[in-house]
Formats: sequence, structure tokens, C-alpha cells
Amino acid sequence: MTRLVVVGNGMAGARLVSEVRARDRHVTVTVFGAETWQPYNRVLLSNVVAGTMTPDQVRLLDPAWYADHSVTALPGVEVTSIDRETQAVITAGGGREPYDVLVLATGSQAVVPRVPGAAGAVAFRTLDDCRTILEAAATARRAVVVGGGLLGIEAARGLAGRGLPVTLLHLAGHLMNRQLDAEAGLVLGETLAGLGVEIRTGVVVEEIFDDGVRLTGGETVEADLVVFACGVRPVTGLARDAGLEVARGIVVDDEMRTDDPSIFAIGECAEHDGTVYGLVAPAWEQAAVVADIVTGTDKTSRYRGSRMVTRLKARSVELAAMGETHLTEDDAEVVRFSHRAAGTYRKLVIRDGRLVGAILLGATDAVGNLTQLFDRGGPLPGDRAGLLFPGLSGSAVAESPVRMPDAAKVCQCNNVTKGQIRACWESGARDVEAVAAATRATTGCGGCRDAVEGIVGWLCEQEGVSA
Repeated sequence: MTRLVVVGNGMAGARLVSEVRARDRHVTVTVFGAETWQPYNRVLLSNVVAGTMTPDQVRLLDPAWYADHSVTALPGVEVTSIDRETQAVITAGGGREPYDVLVLATGSQAVVPRVPGAAGAVAFRTLDDCRTILEAAATARRAVVVGGGLLGIEAARGLAGRGLPVTLLHLAGHLMNRQLDAEAGLVLGETLAGLGVEIRTGVVVEEIFDDGVRLTGGETVEADLVVFACGVRPVTGLARDAGLEVARGIVVDDEMRTDDPSIFAIGECAEHDGTVYGLVAPAWEQAAVVADIVTGTDKTSRYRGSRMVTRLKARSVELAAMGETHLTEDDAEVVRFSHRAAGTYRKLVIRDGRLVGAILLGATDAVGNLTQLFDRGGPLPGDRAGLLFPGLSGSAVAESPVRMPDAAKVCQCNNVTKGQIRACWESGARDVEAVAAATRATTGCGGCRDAVEGIVGWLCEQEGVSA
């Protein structure tokens, strides 16, 4: 009987365990988690900060699931080394767990700037971090969030939603500079400013002290709560110490296998074909490949990389970005619409008649169709305006569940199509919760929830059933 040991009980590790059990009840499974919490959806932590969700609502698997599926889960038990010669992992308490197959799902850790006083700030990465932030926010007069990427914006929006004055500091010239062009970053900043977040870009933090943050040049920004959201780096120390090949992440092949054939790596700690993915969908795709191989369900299963679609999950801010968003008219066909007063910015980047990038800020009614076109890489219809604004007369793109093809992927994180949702509905699932339980749609980043609700509502209308 195969002994599978998983190091890491976050979104990647927990998904792998559930994928393995869905394929095989006989593999012996042991999973270690450095955090004491049961696995939770890290993508939704900004909702916990905002107060729109509780820690229980972001949980992925509960203790009863492990018992019911004969999985040994050891939360709060840190693995400190790998003995590759005897094929065992060693824990901080000196325990040994033998393995036939080892999967590293160690994730990533928050980057904390090396500035004086940084120890007095709070990183935004874990559920424990959320609790620390919320405890401090209860008595704080003003907050500063350092970092204008996804996490920083979500943290700042969440704190502002609680009525706390917030200043967001970002090193680059515009927000989310990796995913957005300058104009989109400007529109996003203006949208956040309207929601109570003061934006400061192009600034460098030099020191954190009790009453605020000092910037280069001597300016001080007042705050008694400072949150770091300056990005993450893969956790690779365990693999490196074991002599596995490590670059930016743990280097793996198309099977997600390291240079030790009995050891795999998935999720944010893994580097595939030179890329480390920081999104949930790639991690779950990788978990499915490893589950296929480890259980023998499909020995030919391979991971070929993922198409990057980023969704911002901040209340009252709708944003999706995908692909090569920084190309200009010199490199591609660019179709753009900007209405700053309305907080709307839409951009298509087209090359060789195919969508290679897009930014959708504001009302994102076009995001589902554009994601499909981007994901499939197929030729685009000639009506570019219809692509940006699906409701326009004559649009060749489906703008409602009625016209959306069954093959259209609705939930990117879990690869759930409209056809699967329809089949689930026909089998008796009459609301979003039932569809989620059957297909996992909406359980990743949550960005597809409106689309799933629309499809379920439309199906119910066709049959005269109350959703």
C-alpha cells in the first residue's frame, strides 16, 4: 500500500488530499500543517478583515472530513527535515514519518521589508495575521498598508470598510503595476480613494515607529497600525536542505516531480518551466495531476502551465486582469475604453487575431466571455466593441446564460463549465450552495459567484422553479 505524506495543509495540500481520496481510498495519507488551523481559503482572508466573512466561513475541510476519509491530519506539527535515504520526514518534536511518495506543498511566506521598526508591523498572509490585524484595528486611530498589489489593496479596502482611515503606500508609480498599465492603475486608485483609502504611489518606507511611518525625504505618515502586504516568496528551505533542485521555487517537471522521483511539489512553492504561480487555480490543477499519477488513475497526466487570470477581491471594487496587459500598439492591437469619472477602464490586447491580454475595471459584465476567449486562445469575432460591451446590439459574444455555450468555463479555479452546472442543476441542485457542493464552483477566489447565480437563476426560470 502506497504511503503518501503531504507537507503543507494549505490550499494546495488540502486540495491534493481531497483529489487523492476522490480517486483512491486505499492510499495511506498523512498531511502535516505548520499552522494550527484546519485548512482555509487564503484567497478570502480580505473578507475576514472586512468583516463580511468569519474564519469558519473560509474553512476548506473540517476535522470530520479527515476522519470520514481515513486521512491522518497533523495541524500545528512542523516538518523540519527530509531524510531522503530512508524516505522519512522528521518533525520539530523529533518524530519520523516514512513515505513512499512525498509531496511538498509548503506554500509561500510574506515578504517583510528590512527597515527599522518592521517588527512592530503586521504581515497580511495568514488567518492568525487577520486576527492580529482585527484586534489592533479595534483600537487604532489610523492605519497604513505598505504594498499596492492584490493583498495590499484588499487589506486596505477591508480596513477602510470598518471605518478606519487608511493610507496605502506603494513603491511603484501605480497600483498593481505587475498586472495593470498606468491608466488602469490610476483609475483603480481613484476608485479606492472614493471608498476611503488614501493612495500614495512612488514612495519608499524608511522606518516604522509607534506613531507612523517615515518615508524617504523625511515625510511622516501617521498610523498606529501598520500592515505589510509587500508580496510573498516561496518556502523552499526544506527542499533546499534536502538537496533538491531549487531556483526561485522548488524545480519540478510536467509531472510536478522534483529531481528526486519520489518527491513532488505543488502550489506556490513549486517552479514549473521557470514560473512560480501565486494563484489558486494553478495549484489546484497541479494537485489534480499529482493525484492522477500517485493513485495510478492516469499515469499520462501532465501539467502544461496555466493561463493567468487575476481577480481583485475587494468589496465594491470589480477588477479582472489576464495575460499580457502591458503590450502597446507597437506590439499588438490594443482596444481601450476609459471613463475615469465612472471608475471604468477596459482594455483588450490582441495579437494575430487572438486575445492575449485584458484589463476589466468597474462593471465586469464582459469578464466571463473574455476569460473564455483568453483561456481557449481561439480567434476573436470582428466586433471589438461587442467584446468590451457585451450588451451592445449585434455583439457576437454571449452576454447571458441563454447564449453562453455549455463548454464555457464559468469557474476558472475549479475548471467548472456551464454544462457541468446545468447537469448539476438537472440532478437536483437548485441553489448556488448545492452547485458548489457538487462541483466546487465558487469555492476558489469566489469571483464566479455572480455568474453561477445567474446560470442557476436562469435555469430555474426556464422550469418555473424558485431558486
